[in-house]
Amino acid sequence: MTTDTIAEHKPFQAEVAELLNLMVHSVYSETDIFLRELISNASDALDRLRYEAIANPDLTADGELPKIRIVPDKKAGTLAVIDNGIGMDRQELIDNLGTIARSGTKSFLSRLTEAKDGAGLIGQFGVGFYAAFMVADRIVVTSRRAGAAEVWTWTSSGGNGFDIAPATDEDAKPITRGTEIVLHLKPDAQKYLEVYEIERIVGAYSDNIQFPIELKPEEGEPRQINSASALWQRPKSELTAEDYKQAYRSIAGAFDEPAMTLHYRAEGRQSYAVLLFAPSTKPFDLFEPNRKGHVKLYVRRVFIADDADLLPGYLRFIRGVIDSEDLPLNISREMLQNNPQLVQIRKAVTGRVIGELESLSEKEPETFAKIWDAFGPVIKEGIWEDFERREKLLALSRFSTTAGEKRSLKQYAESLKPNQTEIYYLVGDSIERLKSNPKLESANARGIEVLLLTDPVDAFWTSAPLDFGGKPLKSLSQGDVDFGLVPLLDDKVGDNEKPAADEAATIAVIKDALGERVSDVRASQRLTTSASCLVAEGAGRDRALERLLAQQNRGAVTKPILEINMRHPLVAAIAGGKDEARDLSLLLFEQAQILDGELPEDPAAFANRLNQLVLRGLPLKGGETG
Repeated sequence: MTTDTIAEHKPFQAEVAELLNLMVHSVYSETDIFLRELISNASDALDRLRYEAIANPDLTADGELPKIRIVPDKKAGTLAVIDNGIGMDRQELIDNLGTIARSGTKSFLSRLTEAKDGAGLIGQFGVGFYAAFMVADRIVVTSRRAGAAEVWTWTSSGGNGFDIAPATDEDAKPITRGTEIVLHLKPDAQKYLEVYEIERIVGAYSDNIQFPIELKPEEGEPRQINSASALWQRPKSELTAEDYKQAYRSIAGAFDEPAMTLHYRAEGRQSYAVLLFAPSTKPFDLFEPNRKGHVKLYVRRVFIADDADLLPGYLRFIRGVIDSEDLPLNISREMLQNNPQLVQIRKAVTGRVIGELESLSEKEPETFAKIWDAFGPVIKEGIWEDFERREKLLALSRFSTTAGEKRSLKQYAESLKPNQTEIYYLVGDSIERLKSNPKLESANARGIEVLLLTDPVDAFWTSAPLDFGGKPLKSLSQGDVDFGLVPLLDDKVGDNEKPAADEAATIAVIKDALGERVSDVRASQRLTTSASCLVAEGAGRDRALERLLAQQNRGAVTKPILEINMRHPLVAAIAGGKDEARDLSLLLFEQAQILDGELPEDPAAFANRLNQLVLRGLPLKGGETG
C-alpha cells in the first residue's frame, strides 16, 4: 500500500484518457471556455467552503476573504487560477482529476467525437477542468484541504496519466487553503496571457460570479475585474430604479431605459432567479430571420449561453437573465433544446412575462403603449404560434380601428352594435388605403367598428380560427358578409335603395366578359357607393395573405370573387346592354384590383380602355365610376 508521503504515477481512467486525446488533438473554436470552467470550479470550491464552515467555523477562522486570483506570467508562459476555497486532499485530487464519475460517459464521448465543435459539450459530465488541455500542454495543481496540514501536487501532461505527490515546502508555503492551478500554455495559446484577453473572457462569462476575481498583472497591484454582484440574486427591497436601469444597460448593452422590469425568485420544484426587461426602443435586430432571443442563461451565477431560447420567439425583444440553481453547469447545446427543467422554466417565465404585460396595460397604459408601439408586431406573432396563450395575447393586442387608435378587443366588444355577432377586420398595406377601401362602406353606414391591420404578420395570425369573448373574428375581404340585421345610422343611406339593374342578367354579362379571371360574380352586401370590390372564398385564404405568400413564391393565388354594387350607375350601364358592356365589366374588375393594391394584368390595355370610355362619356353621365 502506498503511503501519502510517496510520489506516485497513476494512469487516467480510460474515459479520461480518451477525452484528453480529443482535447489535445482536436481544434475547437470556443477555447475561451477553459477559463470559464476554472473560474467556475473555483467559485464552487468557495461555495463549498462557506457551506462546510456553517458546521465547522474553524475552517474560516483566519478571516481570509474568499476570492479568485488570476496570475499571467509571460516569461514563464504560465497562467495561474488560484482560489482560497475548500481545497482537495490527496484522494480528492485523484478522484476529481483522474476519473469521470458519471454515468453516460461513453455516450458523451461519442457525441463529443462526432460534434463539429465539441466545446459546447465540455463540462456536461463534470469534465470542465479538462478543457484546460485545449490550451495547455502541462498542468500543475497544488491544493490544501481546508483544515488539513498536507499540501498535495497533481501534475499531468495529458494522456499518459498524472503524478500525485506531496508539495515541496516552497510550493506549499503560499497556500493556506484552497487550490492553485498553473497552466503551461501551448505556443498558440499565449494570447491568454494578455491582460485585455483575460478581462474580455471574465467580462463575458464570469462577471457575475459572486466572489471577487482579481487579476495580478506582471506589473502593478492586483485589481478586481468582475462586478461580483449578481444583482438578480439580491432582494428587490435593496434595489433602486437606478440600480435596475444600470443593470439593464449592462446586461442588454443598451442606452435607453427599460419600459418594464420583472424581477423575482422562483422556489419549489426548481429554484431560479429572474431579471427581465422590456426595452423602450426598438432594437436594430428585431426582425432578423433567426428570431434569436436575448435572455442570458446562468447556472449558479456562471454565464452559460445567450441563445438558450428561454422565451418564445415572439418575446425576443425581452432582455435579461435567468439564473438557475438546479441545472447542471455547462449544460450542452443539445440539452438546452431538450432539457425538461428548461422547458418548465420557459413555460413559467413566459407566463410571468405575459402576466406582467397584462398588469402594465391595466395600471400604466401609457407605458404599455410604448412597448406596444415598439413590439406589437412581434407580440402578435404569438397569436399565430402560441395556441395556449392566444386568448391572453389577443386581449393584450392594441389596434388601429375605424373608431380610434390603440383600441383593445375588450373596448371593441363593449361597442358592438345591436345584432352584431362578429368582430370585423380588414388587412392591407397602410391605414390610409384601408380607410378608403370600399369594403368598409356598409360597415361604416351602420357604425360598425372594423380593425385596420397593416403589419405583415396580421395576414398570418388572422388566418387562424379566432374568437374573443365568444365573438369570432371575420375578414371583410373573405366570404359572405351580411349586415342586414344591424340598423343603419341614417335611413337615407343608399344601400336601402332598389337595385338599378336586373341582378341575374347583369351578373351573366359580367361573368361572360371576365371569363377565367374570377371564380364568381355576385351582388355585394359590403358596398354602398363604390361599384365593385374583390373578395376571397370563405373557406380559402384572405386575399392579403395570398398576396404576401405569392410574393415569397410560397403559394398560388386563387381566383377572386368580384362583388358588384347593383345600385351603381356603372353596373346599370352594363345591364343596359350597351356595346361597351365588356369594357365596363373589365373596368369593374380592374378598378377593384387597384383598390386592393394590385396592378391590372395589362396596365396599358386598362389605360386605353379607360381613356376610350371617358372620351365617349358613357358612364360618367349617370354618376361616379367608383
